[in-house]
Amino acid sequence: MSKKEEKELSFEESLQELETIVKKLEVGDVPLDDAISEFNKAMNLSKVCDEKLKNAEKTIASLVKDNGEIVDFQVEES
Repeated sequence: MSKKEEKELSFEESLQELETIVKKLEVGDVPLDDAISEFNKAMNLSKVCDEKLKNAEKTIASLVKDNGEIVDFQVEES
């Protein structure tokens, strides 16, 4: 899977693929060259997931009031 294809996956698909790779590597019977390739793929998927989470955070960090005013989202502590 190319980096472009990885970026086109949804967050859930990327996370599932990442979990599959981790399980495969945890078993430990993967040849070294394949393990390195899978590790690199996992790192790329991890970056894709991180980017998608950061974008989602930016999206929900602002709220739109009824009058259309955009305000930063703040959690009120009690």
